[in-house]
Amino acid sequence: MALPGGHLEWREDIKECLSREIIEELGVKPEIGKLLYINNFTQTDNKQYVEFFFEVKNGVDYLDTQKLTRSHAHEIAEIVWVSPNEDIHILPKNLGEDFKAGKIVSNEVRYIKG
Repeated sequence: MALPGGHLEWREDIKECLSREIIEELGVKPEIGKLLYINNFTQTDNKQYVEFFFEVKNGVDYLDTQKLTRSHAHEIAEIVWVSPNEDIHILPKNLGEDFKAGKIVSNEVRYIKG
């Protein structure tokens, strides 16, 4: 399972990118909270990637996105809500483990190197 995401456009701010990608894929403007995780990793294409995971404060607005206008809905195969006790794998692994332990939101940004 992966969270919605995308790529920065030229001269785009990280939070602007997050807002644009979520609106395109889910149809709701996010209320962006604090930065929670930074994930730095290399793919099989030998390129280095950096992901930023932010708190989204208006989660209730995403409960029924199927009825909303979503220009990039085709990029999402399925939208599910899960609880920490469900047997589901969330990537990156450290974020998934913290989710299951109820430790997603904290007073520090966590760095993941994978």
